[in-house]
Amino acid sequence: MEIAARGRSYLRVAGPDAADYLQRMVSNDVEALRAGEAVPALLLTPKGRVIAPLVVLRRGDDDFLVLTEPELGDVVRVHLTRMRLRARAELEPEEHRSLLLFGDADAGFATDLPGARELLDSTELEPTIDAHELERRRIEAAVPRWGRELDDRVLPAEAGLDATHISFTKGCYPGQEPVARLHYRGKANRGLRVLELPEVPEYDRELVHDGKVVGRVTSAARRPDGSVVALAYVRAEVPDDAPLALA
Repeated sequence: MEIAARGRSYLRVAGPDAADYLQRMVSNDVEALRAGEAVPALLLTPKGRVIAPLVVLRRGDDDFLVLTEPELGDVVRVHLTRMRLRARAELEPEEHRSLLLFGDADAGFATDLPGARELLDSTELEPTIDAHELERRRIEAAVPRWGRELDDRVLPAEAGLDATHISFTKGCYPGQEPVARLHYRGKANRGLRVLELPEVPEYDRELVHDGKVVGRVTSAARRPDGSVVALAYVRAEVPDDAPLALA
């Protein structure tokens, strides 16, 4: 088993209306969770833009832990507090330590990185892989990261999050209508792709196909063998096997 440290901010949402409140606020089905289970989700604007990526862990009938990126803790807390109105749910920051477990691991809960489980507050385990290796695995798994692939301009479908972070059978939540409309009636104009590149480019470096700019690189990392793997947004009309070059 391999272990990596995972930076997080944590928010407790607890009370008689906690499950109902979160179900009405986030994009995935949290009411279906049993104690100890978690699901990735999104906090969205009414226009379907990403406010924050989340993992929602159910700790009990009326007790949830919302995990997000370290820099988004206050954003999530302020937004959920402002929208709470009469819901009987208390929101309080908590302090924890997250580890990602790769391999044959039964501990922890499902998280937002495929092939990993997230474990809180272990006193026995320590990281065995560094931040660069974790970043490479994230890129190869096409998992978007806040500040790189995700910001308030991005639609979930563009980042591939409609397949993992959204329930299309649950009740209403902010942003549901544009998300569902795009899913059932439209198609995103761009999508996130995993690419191999000749070098590690700077953030937002343009990609060219047939002399036209068709995308931009958002993340890149060097593999142990020296090759470079990257994530990039590419126009939907560009074939998956089309040769792309750095501008």
